[in-house]
Amino acid sequence: MRIVEKAQLMSAPEIDRTLQRLAHEIVEKSGGTKHLALIGIRRRGVPLAERIAFAMRGIDGVEVPVGTLDITLYRDDLSKVASHAVLQSSDIPFGVDNMDLVLVDDVLYTGRTIRAAMNGLFDLGRPKRVSLCVLIDRGHREMPIESQFTGRVVQTSNSEIIEVRLREIDSEERVVLVDRVDG
Repeated sequence: MRIVEKAQLMSAPEIDRTLQRLAHEIVEKSGGTKHLALIGIRRRGVPLAERIAFAMRGIDGVEVPVGTLDITLYRDDLSKVASHAVLQSSDIPFGVDNMDLVLVDDVLYTGRTIRAAMNGLFDLGRPKRVSLCVLIDRGHREMPIESQFTGRVVQTSNSEIIEVRLREIDSEERVVLVDRVDG
């Protein structure tokens, strides 16, 4: 099986504009930044959360705290993913009790990653509210989970994959649609 790139969905400037819009939406719908914190789901959710927090600083001058959540041990498919899980560390340098938390991830697909993230969060305390922000929602949900803040909705087939490539991790900046092709 090989992967074939079908289309570029977002360029670097489109990603930046989308993150600016998401920052404004989150601040507006949260009634400001008091008791607000972002938690990036490791890997690509972390730089997205950091960029959104940076954009929020420009909106009202407030430093919104950002945490990192590793969901490896909360996955329901851990035995299928790898025989030896590579555990990265979570880093949430603030208490979550009574906070308005926004989970940030790159792509929302089945909802299983978000379920695992919520399990991890509630092990840390009891937030006042948990919202979800994703750059791309591609549908095909297996769980009743939806994003409150969505960059773009893209309809995909089950054979297609959306790859978010960020300069902090991938040394390039774009979102592409790829397809798995037999042969």
